[in-house]
Amino acid sequence: MELASFLEPTLRILVEAEDFLWSFVAAPLVLLLGFFLTFHSNFVQFRKFPAAIMTFFSLLKEKETAVDGVHPLKVFFACVGGCVGIGNIVSICTAVQIGGPGAIFWIWITAIGGMMIKYAEVYLGLRYRIKNPNGGFDGGPMYFLSHAFKQKWVPTLVATLLCLYCVEIWQFNVITTSISANFPVNQYLVIFVLIALVVFASSGGVGRVGNISGTVIPVFILLYVGMGFWILMHNLAILPEIFHSIVTSAFSGHAAAGGFIGSTMMLTASQGIRRGCYTGDVGIGYASVIHSETSIKIPEKQACLVFMDIFLDSFVICTTTILLTLITGVWNEPLDCSLLVQRALEGYFPYMNFFMPFFLFLLGYSTINAFFCVGLKCAHFLHPTKGKFFFYIYAVSALLIFSLVDSSAAQSVMTIIGGMLLIFNTIGIIRLRKEISYEIDAPQPSLVSIS
Repeated sequence: MELASFLEPTLRILVEAEDFLWSFVAAPLVLLLGFFLTFHSNFVQFRKFPAAIMTFFSLLKEKETAVDGVHPLKVFFACVGGCVGIGNIVSICTAVQIGGPGAIFWIWITAIGGMMIKYAEVYLGLRYRIKNPNGGFDGGPMYFLSHAFKQKWVPTLVATLLCLYCVEIWQFNVITTSISANFPVNQYLVIFVLIALVVFASSGGVGRVGNISGTVIPVFILLYVGMGFWILMHNLAILPEIFHSIVTSAFSGHAAAGGFIGSTMMLTASQGIRRGCYTGDVGIGYASVIHSETSIKIPEKQACLVFMDIFLDSFVICTTTILLTLITGVWNEPLDCSLLVQRALEGYFPYMNFFMPFFLFLLGYSTINAFFCVGLKCAHFLHPTKGKFFFYIYAVSALLIFSLVDSSAAQSVMTIIGGMLLIFNTIGIIRLRKEISYEIDAPQPSLVSIS
């Protein structure tokens, strides 16, 4: 409590800084660049979505062989593990609580443009990646931004920001709070065990993280979307009214309800865009670092998989979450955002007080692992010998401190750093836009072979 009281004035400033950054800088950048790339590529995310699906299924048949890099599907699941997580269940609810039902409309808009921004990130990451001594690859914004900017400090700053961002303090906070609140377990014990599990997973690199995410994410999607579909089927009659409120609120905001302040169109759009970028990791650079480790030679082949990534994240899981909260009416109840989905499911399924903490743990664990792995690679970029050591010290300290304060504080810190990363990365993508190829034709993958 003393720590929370000490940090409270600073945290208020953080919230104000987050609102300014996303309302007037980051959100407009996402919309402008996303739709510029959409028109520039002749709507490739729609035209080549079937090719992305075919590429995914063709990769399922590929066995892992002795080639440079990590199997492309392990890379894909490691990346999806960082996207599909607690943000799809908890953070996305914040957008609706503050911005109203119309926030989901702006999340959809962000997803359409975000597919292109994320495609560009991954493509450029693969194009400018370099081989490392371990038989793998190093890539990401640190490498392609060195070609976009003449100033050497830009890649260094971006790598530093990624180190800060990739310690997922918000999701760690949600997990530890959820477990200690629902079970008679000491919070410090939960913190210690979770940190140990994260270090174990991330120390195994993208391959180990991909194995964990490849097990957790498909099970989560089937269970969660299945439960959501069951509830939607029982409320088909009110779906037209729900979609009408979404469209209306998207362009007019919403009136005050349930103790929350009313919103304007700008607030609704800003909340939808910032949460859409957070859950989909749009413009952050994280996906570029992960995908750069693939064994696929051709950048377009790996980059097109992000279309599926964003589709699952925004149009399937985030939409399921928002519709659940709107149909059950819990979205405007004065509840913490971490409890909204649990309350919505409790009316249809038993034992949610046990199921949701377990669910959140699995999702958050896979996400924290993926980001932690990227943080280690960025730390190594900054200092090849001592970078990882200092990253571990910072990560453990940050996770411990932010697990003891209000979750909204951790979320604001993550969103501010994410907005700063997005600004640098989008400017870099604009400068390198002529070097991006969208020729996604043949579905068969091409793996790197050792000469």
